Amino acid sequence: MRSFALHAGSMFDGYTLSGPATVYVSGDRIVRVDRTGGLPADGSEVIDFGVSACLLPGLIDTHVHLAFDAGTDPVTSLVSTSDSDLLTQMRTAARSALQAGITTVRDLGDRGYLLLDLVEEMSVHPELGPEILAAGPPLTTPGGHCHFFGGEVEGTEALRAAVRERHARGCGVVKIMASGGHMTPGSVPPHASQYSLDDLRAVVDEAHRLGLPVAAHAHGMQAIRDAVEAGVDSVEHVSFLTADGIAADPDLIDAIVAKGTFVSVTLGLDPEEVERLPKRQADYLSAVMDAYGNLHKHGANVVIGSDAGIGPAKPHNVLPHGVANLAGLGVAPLDALRSMTSSAARLCRVEGRKGRISAGADADLLVVDGDLAHDPSAVLDVRAVFRAGTRVR
Repeated sequence: MRSFALHAGSMFDGYTLSGPATVYVSGDRIVRVDRTGGLPADGSEVIDFGVSACLLPGLIDTHVHLAFDAGTDPVTSLVSTSDSDLLTQMRTAARSALQAGITTVRDLGDRGYLLLDLVEEMSVHPELGPEILAAGPPLTTPGGHCHFFGGEVEGTEALRAAVRERHARGCGVVKIMASGGHMTPGSVPPHASQYSLDDLRAVVDEAHRLGLPVAAHAHGMQAIRDAVEAGVDSVEHVSFLTADGIAADPDLIDAIVAKGTFVSVTLGLDPEEVERLPKRQADYLSAVMDAYGNLHKHGANVVIGSDAGIGPAKPHNVLPHGVANLAGLGVAPLDALRSMTSSAARLCRVEGRKGRISAGADADLLVVDGDLAHDPSAVLDVRAVFRAGTRVR
């Protein structure tokens, strides 16, 4: 079992930023953290990244789709790709995320549980990609949003059975499409609900009985309201859409905060691709960013996912850009980083193992160059990535 120490001029441990630190690793775990700033004198192997470097936990992306290729038509590509080729594509996507310092991903929709093969592979060879928390095919209505993944289901008993199937197969989360979406021609519009409050309650009750969290895709106001009332663990996107546009409801924001529901806002965006967006999409993005600002100011449990894979602006390594994306909203870089580390770990039920630098945590570590407290782009200047104690970059 290999043991070594990492030293850097500063450290963000998932909660706070401090000065020089040395992190001791044995095998795949962190065994000790020394904040005195001194280098070990016991002959330990030391990798000293220097005074300008910062150590931080590997990032957690709370919303990805490894099955999407981040092309201009990811749905057509998915539907026309064989299982073997799709698995190869997902391996490449996972590797891309890991190289960016994303060491855990919550995948909220793949085709036919194919991703579980990759989960098993990476449990044996963690150096090949991030730890994957898979939802399998998201629950959706017949012909509903993302029905092409294979998760069409309706009716209370069928929904409960679908939850049990995901649990039996080894999924780590249940995803339900509470509203329509933007990527499925012929389905209900994004502002419209797909499931009733009673349907959502049935899914939440069954999932929680089995120890699984529930993530609800919800763009529309009523879908968001129902998902929160039903007790889902996270609401994805939270666009506050109505038939007339976007209008964040203060009472609904208060309900989200009071309930303690996590809000997974999908804001990771490649800035170069954003500049190419048509005005309609750019205006929509601006309104969503404003809605996020309101949630953040009111104290909601906000985490940042990327929705990686759904288009050219969202490649699978895009999450770190979310820190810089949020700076324009007045969100402090360290708050953004908490939403991708310790807060995300809490949502994903991996708190203690992930999203923090402390004794006993997984040795999933990122080393960047720069002052994270004042320069959000520093998270993009990657010096090294460690996954389960193995250096992968």
